[in-house]
Amino acid sequence: MLPTTVDAVKALLKADPSLTPADRSRIVGAIRNHGRPAEPTPPPERQSACILTRGEVAKRFGRTLRFVDNLAKDGTLRRVTLPGRKRACGFLAEDVERLMAGEGVEA
Repeated sequence: MLPTTVDAVKALLKADPSLTPADRSRIVGAIRNHGRPAEPTPPPERQSACILTRGEVAKRFGRTLRFVDNLAKDGTLRRVTLPGRKRACGFLAEDVERLMAGEGVEA
C-alpha cells in the first residue's frame, strides 16, 4: 500500500470522534498487514534510574561544573552514558542523592 493511501486513511480515521487513538492505530495496523490484526507492540521500557546532566548536578550541589567534573575525575561520582548518545554523559540521581547525604557512591 502506498504511504499516501495510509496517510489518507489516517486522516479519515482522525476525523471520526468516536474512535480512540488506540482504535485508530489498530485499524491502520490491520490495513498495513493486509487485513490481519497488527501484533501489539509492547511499550518501550522505561529506565527506572533518572539521569542528571552535569548542570543539574552542579545546581543541586550549588557549585560549578568544574566541581562536578572533579567529583567524576576522582571517582567520587560515577559517570553514565546517556541513552542513544556516544559522548554525552550524566550521573545517576540516586548516586547524587547518596553523595549529598554524605554516603559514598558504590562502584
